[in-house]
Amino acid sequence: MSVSPLRHPAGRLAGVPGRHCSAADFAPPPALDRIQRLAVTAGGVGVIVLAFGAFLSPTYFFRSYLVAWVYCVGIAFGCLALLMLQHLTGGGWAVVVRRQLEAATRTIPLLAVLSLPLLGWGLPHVYSWANPANVRADRVLQAKAAYLNPGFFIARTLLYLAIAIILSVLLNRLSLAQDRTANPELPRRMRMVSGPGLVVFCLMVTFAAVDWLMSIEPHWSSTMYGFYLIASQALSAVTFTIIIALFLSRREPMSRVFEAKHFHDYGKLFLAFNMLWTYFCFSQFLITWAGNLPEEIFWYRHRITGGWGWVAMAVVVFHFMLPFSLLLSRDLKRRPQWLAAVASLMLAMRFVDLFWQAEPAYGADRRIELYWMYPAALLALGGIWLWAFADQLKKRPLLPINDPELDKVTVHE
Repeated sequence: MSVSPLRHPAGRLAGVPGRHCSAADFAPPPALDRIQRLAVTAGGVGVIVLAFGAFLSPTYFFRSYLVAWVYCVGIAFGCLALLMLQHLTGGGWAVVVRRQLEAATRTIPLLAVLSLPLLGWGLPHVYSWANPANVRADRVLQAKAAYLNPGFFIARTLLYLAIAIILSVLLNRLSLAQDRTANPELPRRMRMVSGPGLVVFCLMVTFAAVDWLMSIEPHWSSTMYGFYLIASQALSAVTFTIIIALFLSRREPMSRVFEAKHFHDYGKLFLAFNMLWTYFCFSQFLITWAGNLPEEIFWYRHRITGGWGWVAMAVVVFHFMLPFSLLLSRDLKRRPQWLAAVASLMLAMRFVDLFWQAEPAYGADRRIELYWMYPAALLALGGIWLWAFADQLKKRPLLPINDPELDKVTVHE
């Protein structure tokens, strides 16, 4: 890959004076190979365990597969949203992690492939409306059959993934062209893609939330549920980014770039998205509970009774209260190890939250002894996805060479 050198008026990058930098100066570290080996090992173990679970209970296999798949899609989609937000605002807060965001978006085609088992065989195991016998016996499902039917569901899911892939391809191509040519028009073109792209993305994820999660209980609806998934994906993306940033900041060449100020910015973004997620969740709960309508409150009743109240409390404490309290500290946000520890907790709680969103809907079909399939599915799909992410991250320099904001964010304080 031929890349023109990065030239700055001050003649420095990351505090290195009198030096012109090129892509070779910011080649990915060999440690990414170790991440790939660990990821493929974890993914292989998860696939074997999950395959065994598929023989025990195909229904539980597809339930756990759905939750793990939505979790991985959430990280990739969230990174796409953050990437568009960075291009649109023109801020330097995401420049040093832009290549991480771009690498995550290039895994979306893989996630499209991983959706095929669910779309091909899993729908009747996960969604009641995908079973013709259920539709014939339920007037509500009959009224919604024009929208909630397997063919239309598959078409919409493929459309969502296609839109995300198109946006990712456009932004990644423009970013690569910027590396090669330093064309001053390219930032404007990326903004032109990101502006309408972000609007389309929000609409797309709103519909995806209805299809993938809310339609598990088709008798219930919420106009705020789409905003919940948008905030969830952004939260998953920023926490994942913090963890990878910490990993890279301990190794050359990024150890010469990352500073406390960068992690401070990511910590503030982390806090903002967590508060936004909490606002949407609490608003939905408050409106539903205040309405006190049987057709609405049953969704929460399923999730706070029969032992699920403890899971709900864990989500409240470890998804909001504890991270919120810790992230109020400026000192913590400027300490990468501490911030990454809170981010790791949040990534774990994102999976717990999705599990809590999905599993209580199945009522009498719950079998606690098979809950181990959920972490097995996360290990399988998460391992495969992380391997693909690391592979994509290795294909380009770790900094967007020739980005006009690069000089500002890489000069030491």
